[in-house]
Amino acid sequence: MSDVIRLESLGKRYRIGGPQAGHTTLRETLSALARRRGRAIPREDLWALKDIDLTIGQGEAVGIVGRNGAGKSTLLKIVAHITEPTVGVARTRGRVGALLEVGTGFHAELTGRENVFVNAAILGMSRREVSRRLDEIVDFAGVERFIDTPLKRYSSGMQLRLAFAVAAHIEPEIVVVDEVLAVGDFEFQKRCLGRMSEMGKAGRTVLFVSHDQGAVARLCSRVVWIEKGRMMADGPAEQTLSSYLKSGTEKAPSVELKVAPDHAVRPVAAQVGRGDARIVGTPRRGEPLRISVTLEITELVPSLDVAFLIYSEDGRPVLDEAWSDHHTALSSDVGVGRHTVTLVVPPVLRAGTFALVLWVGTALETLFEERLLMFEIEPRIDDRAEQIRRERLVQPDVRWNLEATTGDRSATADAAAGG
Repeated sequence: MSDVIRLESLGKRYRIGGPQAGHTTLRETLSALARRRGRAIPREDLWALKDIDLTIGQGEAVGIVGRNGAGKSTLLKIVAHITEPTVGVARTRGRVGALLEVGTGFHAELTGRENVFVNAAILGMSRREVSRRLDEIVDFAGVERFIDTPLKRYSSGMQLRLAFAVAAHIEPEIVVVDEVLAVGDFEFQKRCLGRMSEMGKAGRTVLFVSHDQGAVARLCSRVVWIEKGRMMADGPAEQTLSSYLKSGTEKAPSVELKVAPDHAVRPVAAQVGRGDARIVGTPRRGEPLRISVTLEITELVPSLDVAFLIYSEDGRPVLDEAWSDHHTALSSDVGVGRHTVTLVVPPVLRAGTFALVLWVGTALETLFEERLLMFEIEPRIDDRAEQIRRERLVQPDVRWNLEATTGDRSATADAAAGG
C-alpha cells in the first residue's frame, strides 16, 4: 500500500496580538494603528499544530478526534493545501477533495443547476464530469423540482443538501471531511456517511474529523487523536477512541461547566444519578438512570435542541437521544433564564464505565458538543462474576420460560419455577 499523505515534523503557528492581528484589510489595519497611537501591543505565538508526523496509505479511512481547538481543522486545511505549514513538510499524492465548509461558492441569484456547476468547479470537477453526474447529484440532494429555481428561494435545508450532494460526488484520490456532516437531517447524514464509506471501499483515502465517535468508529479503521496541537495516539479505532474517551475526564456523577459567557445558550452543570432522584449513590445495574443538564439561556435560539449521547468505555455508541425525538423544539418550551433538562433511561445498561456527551444546537448549527464526564454503573448484589465479565453493551432484565410440548407436564412446571 503506497503512501498518499505524508506529514513530517509539521507545525502551524498563528500570531496573536501585534499591529495587524485580526485585521484583513488595509483600512482595518490603518484604523487599528491610529487607535494604538504608538502604544506597543504584545504579540504571542500560538502553535495550533506542533511536531506532527503522520503517514496515511492509499485506501485508508482515518478518523481525527480531539476536543475543540485541538488543531483538527487546521490539520485538514494543510492536507487540502488551503493553508501552508509554518515548519515541516506536507506531501500529498493525487487530487484532494475537501468538504470543509458547505456551500462555498454558492450564489443566491443563480439557480440550483448553475450553482452545482460553479460549486463543483471550485471543488476541482471539470464541466464534463459535472454534466455526466448532474442527475446523480440532483437525485442525491432531492431537489429535482427546484433545480432551475434561484437559490434564494431554497430553504436552508435544501441548500445544505445540494451542497453536500455536490461535495459527495467529487472523485479525488484523497477525501478530506470536516465536521460539516453534523448538519442536515438524520437520513441525509446516513446517506453522506454511506457515500464516504463507498469512497473508501473504492480505494480512495478518507480523512474524517467528527465529534461523533460512533460515526468515526463506523467509517474508520484507524484513528488519530490530537490534543493541544500534538498527536497523542495513532492506532486502531477502538483502542484510540477508548483512550480519548478516558482522557482528561475523571469518573464523577456531576460536573460544573465553564462556557464562554457570550454564548446564547450555556450549559452550566450536568449530573448522572439513579432514576429516583430521592435515592443518592452510584447507579446500579437494573435501575433507571437519570441524566440532567442545566442550561443558562440569555437569548432565545429558534429550533433549539438538546441531545445526550452515551458511549461505552471502548468508544462504542450506546445511546443517542434528542429532545426533538419526542417533543417540539426546546425553544418552544423555555424562555430566557436557567432551565434543567432531564432524561430518564430505562434499566438496560450493563455494569461498567460509560462516557456522557452533551450536544446543544439546531438542525443547522452546533452550539456546544463536549464529553462531560465518565460515570460508573455498579453490578447488582446478586450478579455472578461471569455475568459481569461478559462483553455486551446492554444487559436488561429478561425473563426465561420453559414449556414442554411433549412428556411430563409436572416436570416442566418444576423446571420453569426453578428458572
